[in-house]
Amino acid sequence: MSHRFRFLLLAAAACILFPQRSPAPVVFRPNDKVKYQAPGEEEISGNAEELFQTGQKAEQEGNRSRALKAYRTLVKKHPKSTLASGALFRYAKILEENGDLIKAAGSYRALMEFYPNTEHFAEAIEAQFRIGELYVNGKKIKLLGVPLGTSMDSAVEVFAAIVRSAPYGRYTARAQFDIGRAREKQGAGDLAINAYQAVVEKFPNDPLAVDAQYQIGYIWLKAANGGSYDPNATEQARTAFQDFLFRFPKSEKAPQAQDNLRKLDQRQMGNSLEVAQFYDRHKEYRAAVIYYNEVIRQQPGSQASAVAKHRIDQLRAKVGDAKLQSAAMIAEQNAKKNPPKKSIAQAPPAEPPPHEEREPARPEMRADSSDLAPLPPSADSLPPPASAGASASPDVSATPEPSPTPEASATP
Repeated sequence: MSHRFRFLLLAAAACILFPQRSPAPVVFRPNDKVKYQAPGEEEISGNAEELFQTGQKAEQEGNRSRALKAYRTLVKKHPKSTLASGALFRYAKILEENGDLIKAAGSYRALMEFYPNTEHFAEAIEAQFRIGELYVNGKKIKLLGVPLGTSMDSAVEVFAAIVRSAPYGRYTARAQFDIGRAREKQGAGDLAINAYQAVVEKFPNDPLAVDAQYQIGYIWLKAANGGSYDPNATEQARTAFQDFLFRFPKSEKAPQAQDNLRKLDQRQMGNSLEVAQFYDRHKEYRAAVIYYNEVIRQQPGSQASAVAKHRIDQLRAKVGDAKLQSAAMIAEQNAKKNPPKKSIAQAPPAEPPPHEEREPARPEMRADSSDLAPLPPSADSLPPPASAGASASPDVSATPEPSPTPEASATP
């Protein structure tokens, strides 16, 4: 008995006596080497119904790998079968249960895009939303079991697929809002504002529109409170919170929005006062007064406004009003003192009495006043009359001759 035959006999006996311990199926072909395949990797064939039944049986037995193989083969070889959408849904479901969330989300997305009429459409949307929220809330992507970090881009991709496939669905507004959350966590404020703005414009009656409008103002507020003063960010934040109070005056976040507006005004006023004092220290009093007046305009009646008024009075007593006036004010005063003189309109030339002979008009724009206009061309230069046999249709391809200048008459 050869060693090879003895080995195959022992292996077959082991599979029969201890089937649960058999690590992998053994594939034997004549004139070929023995091959061992992991469970689920063995070849699966058959029509769509047989493959679907194979997958169902494998799931019941707990053999997820074999079930995945059967469902994948069905979708690949029989994509137009009535069982293909169900097989793809089961395939995505098993991936999600295995923790392979990125692939699961991609399979759910493929189900919605290739089989939009599937009975599992709503379940696929809900599953994608569930996976996207896991990532936007901090779940990390793993490679060989090792966490690599959060993936906001993957979350955005999942939510964008929901918005694209079901623009008026149950989870669409939330998915659009979560795109803004993911971008905000990435530090991409401009992209986050665009996402939140889409919520406000497309879903104005959804409760999330309130939060989206507030977040727009909050992102601008953080930019305005950065290291250096940004007047554009301050103005954008003020506009966003004013819009929030106009649209949602009864929101529970309305008091916070009002408080943020007060902080923005104080920040802007404090910055104007700092700028005014900066110019004041450098003895550029004209610029200092401009910013002191800005403080008074921004917060009339405040302590900073009283400081600005007092300092303006001191500067007037020190250098006089003339040196504190801006260039625009000086130009306006000069214009009032020296109005432009009106030019005396020249009287039109008197018309000659009727029936009075006039001198023939001389041609203008000539070097010599005696250089009169040329006489009209003589009769010899006119084209000959058309012959009787000539065609009645004009020749549009020929360039027309210029019309002769009429002879000026002696009297009008």
